[in-house]
Amino acid sequence: MIRKISKNEIDKMDFLYRNNLMNAITGYKSANLIATKDHEGLSNLAIFSSVTHFGSNPPVIGFVLRPNTVLRNTYENIKSSGEYTINHVNSDIISDAHHTSAKYPPEVSEFNYTNLSEEYHPCTNAPFVKEAVIKIAMKFHEEIPVKINGTILILGTVQKLILPDSIIAEDGFVDLNTAKTVAITGLDAYHQALQINRLPYARPKDKPFEIQD
Repeated sequence: MIRKISKNEIDKMDFLYRNNLMNAITGYKSANLIATKDHEGLSNLAIFSSVTHFGSNPPVIGFVLRPNTVLRNTYENIKSSGEYTINHVNSDIISDAHHTSAKYPPEVSEFNYTNLSEEYHPCTNAPFVKEAVIKIAMKFHEEIPVKINGTILILGTVQKLILPDSIIAEDGFVDLNTAKTVAITGLDAYHQALQINRLPYARPKDKPFEIQD
């Protein structure tokens, strides 16, 4: 049986049921840990499922923060330092990555309550996640308020990529399967996607063919 759900029905749903439904209905989302550091040197780590590509030249990546109705350590640290890192969640660190969504007080670093480790490189003062295979150093560029629900779109530029050379193809494609990068559906389901094929840039009248890595 096909179920048809109206906006009126969605508005009347139980809070948690509606959250689960609306977070899952958009499909697979990226799973990333964003790491920051405050002005006193305390690190913060939080999982996000909204990280996405916004352009390649310059290389821009964005993510969405929930409304600042309460203190958001990630937001405050990014605004004060201008630096942060994005670290892919892989299948070996799912439990610890998920635990960073717990609401710890500002004076507590999530690194101290998980098996995840801080790692530093000269390109940024923000910590990387040592256990992540793919790591991105970011510089804050701008914030865009989303008026309809009070969320904030954070846009930054890529300063450095840190990842194994072996997972980068000759054309720049990154093999996320080998990196064991995972995706999120809903609020708490993790998946490791299987690559089916790669197809070339589509042009009128050209017949598609599979790219051989």
